[in-house]
Amino acid sequence: MTSPDQRKPTNRKLAYTVGIAAIITMVAYLFGNHRGHIEDYWLIFTAGVIAIAIVADWLMVRNGLRD
Repeated sequence: MTSPDQRKPTNRKLAYTVGIAAIITMVAYLFGNHRGHIEDYWLIFTAGVIAIAIVADWLMVRNGLRD
């Protein structure tokens, strides 16, 4: 077992880049040849959740609530 201070920190820049790439990919999926719009709602919802997670993490780091 390791204590939290012995673990390697995550690379935030990489995590933000991957998250933004996922959002762009999901928005690109909106332009397709499907008839129903249920898929669109799920893609928008999932992209929104990822965006909120990125912004929340950025704000917590900026305010010193997370290292």
